[in-house]
Order: sequence, then C-alpha cells, then structure tokens
Amino acid sequence: MHRQKTLKENSLLLRRIKEFILVVFLLFGVLGTAQNNSIDSLEDKLSELKLKPNFSKTDTIYINLLNNLASAQRFYKSDSLLLLANQALKLSKESNFKSGESNALLGLGDYYSDKGQHNKAIEYFQKALKTSQLTVNNTLTLEAQNSLAVEYSYKGDYTNSLKYYLAGIDLAKETNSEIQLSAMSENVAHLYINQKDYDQALEFYEDVLEINERIGDDVVSAESMSNIASLYADINKLDYAMFNINSSIRAFEEFKVMDWLAYAYEIKGKIYLKEKKYKWALHWYNQSEMLHQNLDDPRGKIDLFNGMAEAYLGLENDTLSEKYALEANAISHKIKFMEGKKKCALTLYKLHKNKSNFEEALKYHEIYQTLLDTLSRNENKISLNMLKTKMEHDRQKMELIEKNKKELASQKTYVYLSLAILVIFLAVTLLMRRGEKIQKSLYQELQNKTKDLEKRELELRKINETKDRLFSIIGHDLRGPIGAFQSLLKYLKDGDIGQAEFMGFVPKLRHDIDHISFTLNNLLSWGQSQMNGLITKPTSVDLQTIVNENLHLLSETADNKSIRLISHLNPNTTAWTDANQIDIVIRNLISNALKFTPENGMVTISSIEKNDQWQISIRDTGVGMSQEVINKLFNKSSNVTTYGTNNEKGTGLGLSLCKEMVEENNGKIWVNSKERKGSTFHFTVPKSKTTYKKTA
Repeated sequence: MHRQKTLKENSLLLRRIKEFILVVFLLFGVLGTAQNNSIDSLEDKLSELKLKPNFSKTDTIYINLLNNLASAQRFYKSDSLLLLANQALKLSKESNFKSGESNALLGLGDYYSDKGQHNKAIEYFQKALKTSQLTVNNTLTLEAQNSLAVEYSYKGDYTNSLKYYLAGIDLAKETNSEIQLSAMSENVAHLYINQKDYDQALEFYEDVLEINERIGDDVVSAESMSNIASLYADINKLDYAMFNINSSIRAFEEFKVMDWLAYAYEIKGKIYLKEKKYKWALHWYNQSEMLHQNLDDPRGKIDLFNGMAEAYLGLENDTLSEKYALEANAISHKIKFMEGKKKCALTLYKLHKNKSNFEEALKYHEIYQTLLDTLSRNENKISLNMLKTKMEHDRQKMELIEKNKKELASQKTYVYLSLAILVIFLAVTLLMRRGEKIQKSLYQELQNKTKDLEKRELELRKINETKDRLFSIIGHDLRGPIGAFQSLLKYLKDGDIGQAEFMGFVPKLRHDIDHISFTLNNLLSWGQSQMNGLITKPTSVDLQTIVNENLHLLSETADNKSIRLISHLNPNTTAWTDANQIDIVIRNLISNALKFTPENGMVTISSIEKNDQWQISIRDTGVGMSQEVINKLFNKSSNVTTYGTNNEKGTGLGLSLCKEMVEENNGKIWVNSKERKGSTFHFTVPKSKTTYKKTA
C-alpha cells in the first residue's frame, strides 16, 4: 500500500510537534509526558491570550489556536479533536470567521475519517470546500479537495476521487502552489497503482519529481521517494526500490519525521521480502513495528503485519506467522479494507496449507478467490469510470480553450480596427512631422555612434581587466613555485645541498609542478573563453571513462590525505558534450572536493538519469560553505579562492570556468552545502543523441 499525502495548512507545526513527542519517547520511553509537554505550548498560548485585556472568544487568533490544538490532538486524543473542532466551529460561525469555520470543518472530517465513517467525513469535507470557496481561500480549497479525493479513494469510489484530484491540480497550477501540486499528482499516481496501471503511475511520478526539485524540500522529496520505492518493489525493480528507500530513510532520520520513517522501514522490509531475505526483512519490519507502537495508522499496520507474517512463514515459524496474519486480518475487517482482507486471506491460505491444515486452507482460499473476483470486477468498472472522468475533464478544458479563442478573436477585431484608425492618424501626422523625423534620424545616428564608442570602450576595459587578472595570477600562483624550483636547482648546482637532500624535495617539487600544470590548464581555457569565446564541439562521450581517468589522475592526491574516491556512476552514462570541456569541469570539481576535504574523508561521484539529461553529483565530506560564499561562488567578477585543509592553493578560476563550460554544453551547475558537513556540486549534460530512448 502507498501512503497518501495531506495538505494541512499548519502541517509543518504539527509535524514538529509529533517529531518532538516521538523522539522523546524513543529516548526516555515516556510518551504521555512528552505528548503533554509539546501540546502544552499551544494550551499555554491559549491561556496567555485569555488573560489579556479585552479578550474575546471570537478573536480570530484564539479560534486559529483552537484549530491548531485540535489538529495536534488528532493522533493522540481523538475526543479532544472532536471537542475542540466543534468549539472552533461554533465560535467561527458567531464571528463570521469563514477561514476558521473551514478549518474546523476539516478537523471534524479528519475525526470521522479516522473512525472509518466515510460518508460523515465526506459531508464535513464538502462543507469545508464550500466555505473556503466563498472566501476565495485557495489554500483551504486545495486542502478540502485533497481530503475529499483521499476519502473517496478510501471508500473505493475512484471516479469521484479522480474528479477532485483533477480539479485540485488545475487550481494548484493556476495559483503556482507547488507543494499542493506535488502532493495531489502523487495521490493520483496512487489511484493508478491500485489499478495495477504502473506505466500511468510512473508518468505522474515523473511530474512529481520535477516539481519536488523546484520546491527543494528534502522531506517532501523523501516522502515521494519512499512511495516510488514501494512502486518499484511492486514491479520487481528491486535495485531502484532499494536506492530510493535508502535515500528517503536518510532524510527521515535526519529530520526526525517518525511517521514517514515507520513507513519507509516497512517498505525496506518489503524489498528484502521480495528478495526472500527473510531475516533482513524482519529486521526492518521490527524497526517499523517499534515506531508504530506510538502511531495511530491502521492501514499502515495491515501491510506491516501481513509482511511480517510472510517473512515468518518463509522462516518456517508458523506460530508467529499466524499471529501477525490474524492481527492484520482483524484490522482489515475493522476498517472494512478489502485489499487488506484479500492479502491476509492469501497469507493465511499459504500458512494453513504449509501446516497441512487443508480444511482451513480451503476456507481462506475461497475467501481470497471471492475477494479477488470482486476486486477484479470492481477494478474493471473503476478503470472505465476513471477513463471517462479524465476524458470528460479534458473535454471541458478543450471547450474552455475554444471559448477563450473565440473571445480572443473578438478582441483581435477591435484591436485591428483600432490599428486602422491609428494608421490613418499616423499618415496625417507624418506629413506634419517629416522635418522633425529627419532631425531625429540624425540625432539617432549620433546616439548609435556614441553607443558604439561606449561598447568598444567597455570591451577594451574588459580586455585590460583580463590581462591584469592573468598577470596577477601568473605572478601570485606561478612565479612562486617556479622561483622556488629555480632556487633549489641553483643550490644543487652550487653544491649548497647534496643529491640526497635534493631528492627529499622531489615530492614537493612534483606537487608544485602538478599545481603549475593544473593552473596553466585552467588559465589557458579561461583566457581563451575571455578573448575568443568558447568553441564547443559536442560528441558522444562516455562520462564514466572521463571520471575514471580523473580518479586515476587524482588518486595520489587523495591517497596523501587518506581520502576515499568512490564512483557510483550508472553504466552506459553516455552524454552529448565536448569531451575536453567536460573533462576540465569534472577534474576541477573533484580537485576542489579533495582540496576542502580533511584527512580520512570521502569524495563520491554519482549520476541520476533525468529525462534527456544526466545529472552528475560530486559530494564531499569537507568543511562546507556558508550561504554568503555560495552566492559569490560562480560570479565571474568575484575571485573566490581559499586555501585547502592542507594549505593547497587555487586560482579562483575553476568554478567560474566550470559554469561557462557546463552552460556552453546546454547544462546547468549548482551546489548544496552546509558548513562542517560538506558540499555537493551538481551539473547536468544532455544525453547522447545516439543512445537516447524515451522511457515510460
């Protein structure tokens, strides 16, 4: 089962509250105290507000606090949620506070949804939608549309679910609500996954990943990656599934998002179960079960317990297998979840067959077959209804487009008429202003010549600046090592030092000569780009070969600092780019990573396939950078150069040169960095035209 996303307006606050509760529980084992302490902050604010002069219960701040407190109590004291939401609803109506009323109605809908009363929940969500539309509150409207869509999907009414999702997606696009657009698109993918239409689901997930990249929120991306991992596990692409779930687990553990972490652990157990590594599967299922002890997520527990039952069955522990299968079955019946009943019936059939209890095995097999037939018939109807709904939605959009075209044509008629009148007016005034036009023409010619002179002056100034910078770098970064080399040779020639002493300087001399060679290469490339412009000749290039060559070239530098160089590039990473330019980019980025990574660190090179491009990432465990430094990093006019962890030198040209070369090859370059945690430089290049294939 995939995890649905919600769009709570105060979701960030609630998430932090739940994170604090669960972290304190895991550290001290006292959930009740942690819960009370975190919720007390909202109650304290309510108490402080009541003590203020001229306090009124119809104050919008007080009503909003009531709604926030109700949401915070949702997974711990559902009765408090009901009480507080009703109180907020009453006060909102008295003060005609429509946003507070809509929020309270959403809270009541959540309460009845958690109780499995779908019709009651839908009733409150529809009231919330109407109220939010009256106030033109797009955020609450999107939340109500998503809640209705999710509730209809729980009910099995995928037609209405898709209807509200599509309406929400259109509104999110109109209002540039990226987070809401991502969540709703992902939830639509879940509908197609339920119908085993994995290709259509993957198309929606491609859109979700692009939106998440624009959002730039690690937790939002991790939530999507965990659902993608579950999808890949369903279609037996287990390597892709493991990569995505490991990435999401790292983010959830870092940001302490415990409810999603429990789900991610369960998906990792599911992947190992698919590989028939039952002990590893149980390890991750147990991690998830420990977190579920403090969560109220019955749908998540069904897949978790059923997975544990299958793992124990694989280990031939029939007793524990039956225990967890029956628990999952009980929850499925309690919340009337047919898919859960079907999975549990199949597991219990396998279990009793394994125990040679054929009577019970036959019973559960009949239950499984009945549910399978029912779901199959329902799925056929649902698939047709979903298709009809989508076609109807597209038809309405086309009608709206045609209507807009007609209105635009009508507007063009008025525009053309106005233009005709304007032309007549211009013809009349042309005779009167002919002399003035000649004068303006002469003046314009003078202005153009002045601009040409200013442009040439600017070009000359840039050439002089380039020359000054070249001489400055040559004098600072090249003259010193060369002068030292000359002095050392003179001492050897004059007999001031012996051959043995001279050999002791050889490692340093080699390091200085490597530095000079690297600096000259950058200077020549940068000078050419400044004087004549870059000449890019793209060909089909194997990025893995270029990376391996640079790793070999820089291995000695890495070994001197005990830094591990690791490549995780995908096989057949072929790009359409200039080989020499991209070689300079990769060498500079790896060299910089080694420069700013202390001893015993690690530099990792990886790749991600994104539509018609490769994204190459070079990550280090170095000193990192502040935002101020990042803002200046790729600026041509800013000479940002810093000594490395072992006082390595640099010219300050590398990154600006990398930016020019990447952009010349139709890519882009950027960096993510945290001080004392390291940096990751990313750049993109087009895939090779000869090997590119469109994937679903």
